[in-house]
Amino acid sequence: MAGQAFGVIGLEVMGRNIALNIERNGFPIAVYNRTYAKTEHFLSELARGKNARGGKTIQEFVQLLERPRRILIMVKAGAPVDAVIAELRPHLQDGDVVIDGGNSLFTDTERRVKELSGTGIKFFGMGVSGGEEGALWGPSLMPGGDRDAYQHLEPILTKVAAKSDSGPCVTYCGSKGSGHFVKMVHNGIEYGDMQLIAEAYDLLKNVAGLNNSQLRNVFNEWNQGDDLKSFLIEITAKVIDFADPDGSGKPLVEVILDKAGAKGTGKWTTQTALDLGVAIPTITAAVDARSISALKEQRVKAAGLLSGPSAHPIGNVLNFIHDVRDALYCSKICSYAQGMAMLNVADKAFGYGMKLDEIARIWKAGCIIRAVFLNSIMQAFKEQPQLENLLLDKRFRDAINTKQDAWRRVIAVAINNGIPTPAFSASLAYYDSYRRERLPANLIQAQRDYFGAHTYERLDKPGIFHTEWSAQTPAAKTPEDHKQDEARPSQVMKK
Repeated sequence: MAGQAFGVIGLEVMGRNIALNIERNGFPIAVYNRTYAKTEHFLSELARGKNARGGKTIQEFVQLLERPRRILIMVKAGAPVDAVIAELRPHLQDGDVVIDGGNSLFTDTERRVKELSGTGIKFFGMGVSGGEEGALWGPSLMPGGDRDAYQHLEPILTKVAAKSDSGPCVTYCGSKGSGHFVKMVHNGIEYGDMQLIAEAYDLLKNVAGLNNSQLRNVFNEWNQGDDLKSFLIEITAKVIDFADPDGSGKPLVEVILDKAGAKGTGKWTTQTALDLGVAIPTITAAVDARSISALKEQRVKAAGLLSGPSAHPIGNVLNFIHDVRDALYCSKICSYAQGMAMLNVADKAFGYGMKLDEIARIWKAGCIIRAVFLNSIMQAFKEQPQLENLLLDKRFRDAINTKQDAWRRVIAVAINNGIPTPAFSASLAYYDSYRRERLPANLIQAQRDYFGAHTYERLDKPGIFHTEWSAQTPAAKTPEDHKQDEARPSQVMKK
């Protein structure tokens, strides 16, 4: 009797849904769960009449599979993954492929690849995005690991993945921990996207004065255009005016506690970006915003003690709504630009072998950040594989050039009305910093050299320099300096 084509360990929502997805696409499955009652329930209820078998023990489960075995682990990240691998190892053979489909930290995946090196077992870290519905009907899949072993996974993964007009939303992301690295950055972009939408909602509700029914109409309209059409805008329109089922008479979103949860992947993205020396201020601002939201009790206290500005009128409401739309799009471009730049730097640092156009392509369907404008991102990297930043691509350059006045107006309105827009503001600061030929870091370098002899470089000649600053007198003023002083008397400090 032929063995089952694919094995799944872990039968919580994501595990059981992806198992059903695999079976529905023509691949007999074997399943295992530490609690056998869940396996029995899966087989007797969810998978009744399907080509599915279950093992009571890991050994029995492994014996159900054809070789080379393909086993997907869908358990909580961290120690549980290590425990499953340890239990599996004695029963696996040369060429078998083990895939961690959870939200594991990429460095854990790198460690596991090293630990299994030389055993003949091929280990993959695979990002899975799309939530429980995506797992069942087609997620975006981000596998990374041994290139040759991928051929044993590809026929199944291309069948179960979501489909866009560019094909199945799965690609070989690269070697080692690249799959989980890509998923981590995906989640960081997701944090940024969600925070930006929340800030737009805050401005439209609390500055423009829109009610939730009007907000629903605005987000539905925004979801019609190619610039903002996306899964997150779509679901925002669905939840924004959803009636409270408990009968409060208010939209449900208005009675939900304003403390945002987090599972850690946004924090990992920010920490890793710091390690790589990559600026991702929009994503970091989104992580910070969730941390501040968690201070609910302190914020309630502060609201009664700390004052803000007087309200500033915005003028025409329709014009303001249009400005917020443009500000959201410009900020969104910056958020994705930061994420793709981080992937670019990591690819070079870790030697993954990523193709950024392919990564943008597999995010076009199935995943949480799926959006129409990923077509433009995919095309940008397809045309320019060495593109360092999306802001340098003509499509995005032109979009920001035409919309940035609105972006700046919105942030000014937010500041004047005391509405926090950390992600909008961080995106604009990123753009303004990136577009400037000269930044004030020269002063920082002088300060560092003064107090710590950290040295500096010069614009006018090569080399590394250090100055004994305390022994120097101020540079003599030229006649031109004196003329400038006289033209700006208010800026000259009197001795």
